[in-house]
Amino acid sequence: MEKIPEKSLKCGLSIPVFGMGTWMMGGDAKRNENDNGEAAATALRCGLERGLRHIDTAEMYAEGFSEEITGRAIAGWARKDIFLTSKVWSSNLDFDGVLRAAEKSLKRLKTDYLDLYLIHKPNDEFPMSETFRAMNRLADEKIIKHIGVSNFSVPRLKLAQSLSERKITVNQIHYNLIYRQPEADRLVEYALDNDIMLIAWRPLQKGAISEAEILKKLAAKYHKTAAQVALNWVISQPNTVTLSTMRNPEHIVENIGALDWRLDNDDVEMLRRHFPGQKKVSDAVPLL
Repeated sequence: MEKIPEKSLKCGLSIPVFGMGTWMMGGDAKRNENDNGEAAATALRCGLERGLRHIDTAEMYAEGFSEEITGRAIAGWARKDIFLTSKVWSSNLDFDGVLRAAEKSLKRLKTDYLDLYLIHKPNDEFPMSETFRAMNRLADEKIIKHIGVSNFSVPRLKLAQSLSERKITVNQIHYNLIYRQPEADRLVEYALDNDIMLIAWRPLQKGAISEAEILKKLAAKYHKTAAQVALNWVISQPNTVTLSTMRNPEHIVENIGALDWRLDNDDVEMLRRHFPGQKKVSDAVPLL
């Protein structure tokens, strides 16, 4: 079993540098009725057995079925040994909606608390003050340990900070060697200055990143795979951890191999400057 390194904030949040995502487990935005979820649960169990402790899910994934799969996978593990994240969807950001969504997520996950609860995506139809009033209520009642957001730009994050009594500890974002909006919009710098952790989703861009020749050369230099180099680059960024959905043991083992070493600073900066095809805005969910 590997010991997964963690990154910590001054406020006390500690989170593994690499975790398991659950997007597309059991379906996409809709549940796949032909999928009983057991293959996905087995993949999550394999990750747990290899030492991975952070699992990220959401009520929107497969209409909540991904949360059920996660609950099935962590059954039998000591709850204190799991860092569990879920997210409230953008249609449930009124005060009562947040509270109801959290309650349903807990039932599907078969747990009585979340280590981290995120606003999945901004929605200006709901007053942010009401959303954070509910998030703070959940924290006061110890239903959630940490409050976070996802896909928030710096201006929106500043507003959220002004409305939340409790600290916003996390912003989950699309960030990898291709998609650099968090750098272009100075979010990485802002997170470092304000003791906020960034969780980068889709760090390998569905495998497309690994085809770059610049990565293949570095892979040879470090005796690693291109994917391991790409993941290592992401977790080399300040106040940044990452997660990825993995459906087979081979991918889990390969990705864990990105964690026990570090790119030289010169190579980190070389990739920042010269990685081909860089884009300033996400093709999936841009910072809003």
